[in-house]
Amino acid sequence: MQFNKKGNNPVLAIGFLFKGLKLLTSPELRKFIIIPMLINVVLYSAALILGYFYISDLINQFIPSWLQWLSWILWPLFFVSFFITGFFTFSVVANLLAAPFYGKLSAKTLAMVDGKSVETIEQPLAKVLVAESKRIGYLVTRALPLLILSIIPGLNVIAPFLWAVFGAWGMALEYLAYPFENEGVLFSEQKILVKSVRFGALSFGGLAVLGLTIPVLNIIVAPAAVIGATLYFNEIKQD
Repeated sequence: MQFNKKGNNPVLAIGFLFKGLKLLTSPELRKFIIIPMLINVVLYSAALILGYFYISDLINQFIPSWLQWLSWILWPLFFVSFFITGFFTFSVVANLLAAPFYGKLSAKTLAMVDGKSVETIEQPLAKVLVAESKRIGYLVTRALPLLILSIIPGLNVIAPFLWAVFGAWGMALEYLAYPFENEGVLFSEQKILVKSVRFGALSFGGLAVLGLTIPVLNIIVAPAAVIGATLYFNEIKQD
């Protein structure tokens, strides 16, 4: 399998996320969307509550007294970094819990647009969870250096920008994984294929991250991104 180079077009990639949003109301997909949305409601509500009570105090602790005069600059940078980190973490957890449902959602979406039987492309639950765990491990090992950078005074000024790029890449891998796995493509090959359409994937993932950081909207962005990523994948796939 390989991807058509048109997949590198950011406008094309972003357009599929909006198509995913439109298809959320499709009666054929509805039953595959309800449970993931409930999972998102619970986890993102927890993220907002924890953030409200703890992030402000945590950020203030990381600003040393000799930099208090710069707190008006550093505090927003810390907040953005921890906000992105927190929501990225909760997004990964939410996707892990919803992975079996997202796999079926992707399969059903592909069945709608390509005429394939859902039963012939679904993967076993155990295989889906193992694949999701490998992807999380890959993302966590690359997030830790950014997390350390976020608490180093001076260097942390670039952390929000790096988190934004990392979040876009992580979400692109996350949502494209479902159509990949329905085709039996392993994570090691997934990374290579997504890198071949890096700009398109980053654009898709970046818009998904933006949606995930907006309260209420983040409840529907994840399933929409699964649908959109499946349509994007189907458009640029070449056997």
